[in-house]
Amino acid sequence: MNKKVVSILVTSAMAASMFSFAASAEDELITVGYAQVGAESDWRTANTESFKSTFTEENGYQLIFDDAQQKQENQIKAIRSFIQQEVDYIVIAPVVETGWETVLQEAADAGIPVILSDRQMDLADDSLYTCWVGGNFVKEGETCGQWLADYLEAQGRGEEEINIVTIQGTIGASAQIGRTEGVGNIVAQHENWKMLDMQSGEFTQAKGQEVMESFLKSYDDIDVVICENDNEAFGAIDAIKAAGKTCGPDGDIIVVSFDSVKAAFDSMIAGDLNATFECNPLHGPRVAEIIQKLEAGEDVEKIQYVDEAYFDTSMDLESILAERLY
Repeated sequence: MNKKVVSILVTSAMAASMFSFAASAEDELITVGYAQVGAESDWRTANTESFKSTFTEENGYQLIFDDAQQKQENQIKAIRSFIQQEVDYIVIAPVVETGWETVLQEAADAGIPVILSDRQMDLADDSLYTCWVGGNFVKEGETCGQWLADYLEAQGRGEEEINIVTIQGTIGASAQIGRTEGVGNIVAQHENWKMLDMQSGEFTQAKGQEVMESFLKSYDDIDVVICENDNEAFGAIDAIKAAGKTCGPDGDIIVVSFDSVKAAFDSMIAGDLNATFECNPLHGPRVAEIIQKLEAGEDVEKIQYVDEAYFDTSMDLESILAERLY
């Protein structure tokens, strides 16, 4: 055998060996398909980044990410694509709670565990998903309502008639359902509180501003606006100012919101927002922990709440903001 032939054979063997090693390394990665709601808010951006920074090749994962642009049909298409690609795990932040049975059954038939993040699903058979990670939305709403009661009492307004409007999130989303219910539980305890109106701001600043403009045209005596996320509150504040009114601790209208992103702290420091109730978006590490337990054959809890707090203008907001990750 001449030297040229030997060289070709050695080169081919090395190439085959390198390909085999690369294929093996790729096979060892855990493939995760994540069907995200969209990018409608600062909270959602932080949530997405939490997954992208956690599910990296360096950490042993291959992440297939899909932005559904707030449309359930896009998420269903993404899930079916994940199934066709034979991913190891599917993670879903569902746009709405209903209408998932068929596609989840397809994932179950393919033997792919499904983990829900942030929002929940209303299913007749809960075995169609492995577990859920997120905030306790009803508790968030109740915490907001109780904060408002304490705040009004401290202002000497505990017995006054209080007119409230709510800018809800996307109707049918778990956060919208839970926060509306939680606030409603506290409103029901106060005969002097009146919920004038509730409309969806779709968790966006632009829609929040539009809804608040409508409220201000319909009602002259709004005392409180409850926004079911921070971005809606930013839009509501713009509308309040444009109407010649003031808001915040020294203003005409009390404004509270949910999520507690960095921009909400800026708004409180500026004196526009009274309080924000946290919904922790950093779900990536918790989901990774769940996947590692499943890989080890361990059981995991069905419902897993993340830690959450609230923040208002009585606190040292600048110090807190300096340490915020989102």
